[in-house]
Amino acid sequence: MTIFALHSPEASLVLEQSGDALLWRHLGQRVDAAGLPPLASTRGAATFSLDEDVPFATAPGLGWFGPLAVSVAGRVLRWAVTDVAAKPGSLRVTLNDADTGLLLEQILRLLPGGGFEISATLGNDGPVPITIDHLASALLPLPTGLHRMLSWRGRHAAEFVECVEPLPAHQWRRETRRGLPGHGGPPGLYLLGQQAGWDQGLVLAVQLAWSGDAALAVERDDEGRHFLSVGAADGFTLEPGERHAAPPLLLAVSGQGRNGAMQQMHGAVRARLDWPSGKMRPRPVHLNSWEACYFRHDEARILELARAAAAIGAERFILDDGWFRGRDHDRAGLGDWTADPHKYPDGLKPLAEGVNALGLEFGLWVEPEMVNPDSDLYRAHPDWALNVPGAPQPTARNQLVLNLSLPQVEDYLFTALDRLLTNVPIAYLKWDHNRDLAPAGGLCQVQGLYRLLARLRAAHPNVEIESCAGGGGRIDAGIAAFTHRFWTSDNLDAVSRATIQRGFQAFFPPELMGAHVGASPAHATGRRQSLGFRAGVALPGHFGVEMDPAKLPETEQAELAGWIAFHKQWRHLLHGQTLVMGEGADGLLWQASGDGADWLLLVTRIAPPQDRRPQPLTLPFLAGVGPVHARLLARAGTLSHKGFGEPELLATLSGDGVIFPTNWLAHAGLPLPPLLAESVAVFHLKA
Repeated sequence: MTIFALHSPEASLVLEQSGDALLWRHLGQRVDAAGLPPLASTRGAATFSLDEDVPFATAPGLGWFGPLAVSVAGRVLRWAVTDVAAKPGSLRVTLNDADTGLLLEQILRLLPGGGFEISATLGNDGPVPITIDHLASALLPLPTGLHRMLSWRGRHAAEFVECVEPLPAHQWRRETRRGLPGHGGPPGLYLLGQQAGWDQGLVLAVQLAWSGDAALAVERDDEGRHFLSVGAADGFTLEPGERHAAPPLLLAVSGQGRNGAMQQMHGAVRARLDWPSGKMRPRPVHLNSWEACYFRHDEARILELARAAAAIGAERFILDDGWFRGRDHDRAGLGDWTADPHKYPDGLKPLAEGVNALGLEFGLWVEPEMVNPDSDLYRAHPDWALNVPGAPQPTARNQLVLNLSLPQVEDYLFTALDRLLTNVPIAYLKWDHNRDLAPAGGLCQVQGLYRLLARLRAAHPNVEIESCAGGGGRIDAGIAAFTHRFWTSDNLDAVSRATIQRGFQAFFPPELMGAHVGASPAHATGRRQSLGFRAGVALPGHFGVEMDPAKLPETEQAELAGWIAFHKQWRHLLHGQTLVMGEGADGLLWQASGDGADWLLLVTRIAPPQDRRPQPLTLPFLAGVGPVHARLLARAGTLSHKGFGEPELLATLSGDGVIFPTNWLAHAGLPLPPLLAESVAVFHLKA
């Protein structure tokens, strides 16, 4: 018997090599595995069981009745471990099945931030092609003591709706079939211990780094144990000598509640990012043209909008849909990536240079994976669209999907985008994807997308890319390796955004979260909200504006410019730092971001208060921190009215600030001003 273990500061993965199998001994909070007795010595005979015990292995075989690492129709795979290579921070396991010639390599490694990555690669060393029904990226035992699950569902303009369920008595499964992760967020899940909350208790979180269809399942066996299986949902065929890498699984295990798992997940995602020049710079404040003018624009109109953006302090201007030939509506033009000669007679270069002259970077909207039937590209190459031979081709938003498994499609798109990026000073691409895939295109479609993005990043390493799919339809750690921002939702209603953004941040750090101040009434819901509340909700993310500032009253233009300046002043604490979240009394939501000694705290109220006075807000992340200086920097949204008096301390908090003794804010709480519906308070906390 040989024990192998990977340890993070909070967690341990422990396995035992016994004969031909590598058996799971522990996945959970950190343990000492030295001197561990063999698993066989802990398992007695059980009724109605095989005479020879079959414990849970990294690649289970004959006699195992739970989920499998690899499924091949009509075959029982008998995996044997041929090598286990242990290095500091990683473990590589090699197994083979002698009957088929299949070779399975599983890698477990520790990530920056305390999380883990688990991956699998399957090879065919046999003489004939083999069709693989399913390859799991990871097949894991769940720790005992888990009690409930958090998952997220959604639709367009209503992303990241949190769902709470008990662990299943049989099986829970979430599988996507739309060709992309969808508006419920990435293929991921949180599992919580019975006493787990935001700041304490066992929490395990997973996220598959994949931009296509995926399946997650939690299953209970008759021994009372739960198992997690995660992988891409599509099967594939392996030719002799061929290798296939499953998308990696990101794993977080923390005894510090949801916040501990969230911080590990942020570290895992940040480790995948590829910033220009290798380092994130301050995230430029955006102004995007879409809700300001939709398709109705030309060079003069756009330069006028860019001047309004510069006047309020924006740093990057994005020209959204409507700039290319035939694009006066959503029924034509996709696929023909040249500037409309009526709107931009001299092309985009003079426009981009004019935007640059205002001190703004120039960004451009594209939707490369799509084609309109009314386009020169489709008329020339109708066979380039995804299709089922002999079946109708259903459109959505009047468009079809290009088949990215075809080399000629990938080459065409690379050439068209490369020409744009070479000839026009474009610093940023907003890469959109405005429909579900029918048919989905399978693994090859996603792999083709990744190849195209990799080619463009290699050719234009300083260009940043945003992932958008009808808002939040493709937010995942797979595409994060090629992109630098996600469009969180097409819904800019600040009440909706307050919870959508919390769901996003369960998996991704706020510097990747596109968060804009939209118009009032909100285009997605028709609800009206104050400018300050809209700005306060957008504040923690990659901040931007989605309207024409010139149409605001002068007082609101000045207010918006003030919020942009405020964001620039504090984004060093909002981005790239440690994030904690929580809930206060009477429906308050809060989050704080900082470096351990210096924090920006945002307290948000969505609905009217039910209590007469606000209760102090306890901030557990400040436990053990010495005296803390607290200052109320800003209040936004609905302020107090008759019947809600301002406490005397508020003047001091808003002025020089107040020093609270050690642990006071952690356990007794921060005194709050009255916060009415749709309001935000922003505090600076410094040890």
